[in-house]
Amino acid sequence: MEESESQAHPEKIDAPGIENFSRIAGGNCCGGPLVGIGGATEARAMGWLKQQGFATVINLRFAEEESVDLEGCRAAAEAVGLKYLHLPFSPKASGPVVVDAFLAAVADEANQPVYVHCGSATRAAALWMIARLLEDGCQADTASQEAKLIARKPDNAIAYAMAFAAEHGKDSQKQ
Repeated sequence: MEESESQAHPEKIDAPGIENFSRIAGGNCCGGPLVGIGGATEARAMGWLKQQGFATVINLRFAEEESVDLEGCRAAAEAVGLKYLHLPFSPKASGPVVVDAFLAAVADEANQPVYVHCGSATRAAALWMIARLLEDGCQADTASQEAKLIARKPDNAIAYAMAFAAEHGKDSQKQ
């Protein structure tokens, strides 16, 4: 995909029950024409996400993280007709299996539009940056700028995404 075709434009929006929410609309990205990325997300946010047009919530948080209500969020999502996928992710402990599962979930048109969240939007931004680099063929500078707009700790997100992309590249997706 050419760089001009894959431009994504993250926009910060105040969202009820969601910390650090970014909407990426209008891009021709692997995640479709609308992607949401956020930090800690409460069960009460699920109705709003549905109203915004999202079809799937991808939760990257571990059940034991502070203030995580995994089952409450799952129930709230399903009650309003959202799919709910739990892909716990840690840059220090998770390997390519979780990243590959994330890339497949985001690219699956049956899941689109997707909303992806973690505690601060940093892990979500790292995985989104990997998707932009490996799936969309986005240039590193552009993907890094997007991560800076999305993540609470952008340097962490960018460092992880760049290292993962360098180590695994496009060929790892075929193994």
